Amino acid sequence: MNTEIKNAVAAADDKAQYDEYAKRLLAQKDVLAHILVKTVNEFKDMNPKDVVQYIEGEPYISVVPVEPGLTNSAGMLSAEPGVAKSSKTDGKGKRIVGLNTENSEINEGLIRFDIIFYVRMKDGLSKIIVNIEAQKDVPDDYKILNRAVFYVSRLVSSQKERDFINTNYDDIKQVFSIWICMNMNNNIMSHIHLTKDELLEPYNWEGNIDLLNIVLIGITNELPKHDKRYELHRLITALLSDKLETSQKYDILENEYDIVLNDDLRKDVNVMCNLGQGIEDRTNEKFIWNMYQEGYTLEQIAKVAEISVDEVEKVIKKKEKYALV
Repeated sequence: MNTEIKNAVAAADDKAQYDEYAKRLLAQKDVLAHILVKTVNEFKDMNPKDVVQYIEGEPYISVVPVEPGLTNSAGMLSAEPGVAKSSKTDGKGKRIVGLNTENSEINEGLIRFDIIFYVRMKDGLSKIIVNIEAQKDVPDDYKILNRAVFYVSRLVSSQKERDFINTNYDDIKQVFSIWICMNMNNNIMSHIHLTKDELLEPYNWEGNIDLLNIVLIGITNELPKHDKRYELHRLITALLSDKLETSQKYDILENEYDIVLNDDLRKDVNVMCNLGQGIEDRTNEKFIWNMYQEGYTLEQIAKVAEISVDEVEKVIKKKEKYALV
């Protein structure tokens, strides 16, 4: 295997691991509670610690297919989140339908929701379904809002025969699809939902106009100041940014957000830092090598890359060594 292929494989592997650990960090219940407080009116201004209790079971991470006909397939999970079933009946011949976990080998090419979970409302009776999608960058091969509309539509349609039966449409649960986009120019947050325009005489049509909710969150590379408006952005930056030291991340999570740093969480934060640094290092090396191949001087490369000439030489020697292998 030549060096370029090795580097490509390593970069792809790092990115896959980066995505996996990003989802694991965001799926921590303490983190999900902060997200809910800032995005769902039911929990607005609540203490995130008090919201954790409303998150049911364990969130599903990258296991629920988006594709029509698969999201609510029978037999894999019960209607209660986090409780797996190994058969298609409950022992009494009754069909079990739940958020579906597909076999990862048979269905390797499926697109899956990043994170999906149920949340009980404060009345203890009704529930909502929340989906969170993490994006390293805003995609340029499709419009992100179009994809978000598809996802939120699937969250509603897949409830048939799982959360509501036949034509019992009043049992449809409210859904939220929350998209977190890193590497944005500004810290932003938008709520997209249904509205009603009266074209003739006003009329109060019965039903829940708030069933569909899309929240788009843009995060910059810079850590926002400690400001109430940007509390969620600061938390997500502390979790996912590759610009912060591990100790700084620990300090923010523990002292500003009162998130208990158990061993697993510390490990995931540390792995994220290392993976992010590895991806950045490889990107910088490729950039330096390409400039060198185009005939730029070491001084010019050092100036553009904002590193020393010695560091540029070190990267070039490394690349030349492997080019000869």
